Amino acid sequence: MKLYGEMHRFIPALASWMGAEVTEIRVNHRPRAGGKSKYGLSRVTRVMLDLITVKFLLSYATRPIQVFGRWGLWCFAGGILSGLWVIYDKIANRHDMTGNPFLLLAVLLGVVGTQFISLGLLGEISIRTYHESQNKPVYYAKETLG
Repeated sequence: MKLYGEMHRFIPALASWMGAEVTEIRVNHRPRAGGKSKYGLSRVTRVMLDLITVKFLLSYATRPIQVFGRWGLWCFAGGILSGLWVIYDKIANRHDMTGNPFLLLAVLLGVVGTQFISLGLLGEISIRTYHESQNKPVYYAKETLG
């Protein structure tokens, strides 16, 4: 298992993901003999970012289009709704479209949605290339029946 950053905190989750069985062993914890804990707010932030990374790797490492595609579709849908609101506002209320911030929002969400979907597709291509070039299976079977 290759660890980087401060991923050592998540060894049980990563080991389980790789197929290892994880168990707990009781240890004798002693109170701190001296000094102060250096565990502060900055470390909590790093742990939260590492936790998001581990969650992404465990859930979407072999299928990035599912997360980026979902975000892209939501952004694209928001862009379409904003665009429909601009058209409705133009027709029903005869407001000028050039001063409407929803027009910019519609274009922005459409572009961001397209970028998210493209990022997911690039991730899929990268994952496929990696697994095929290394002759690695995408999934491992724990046991085969029959």
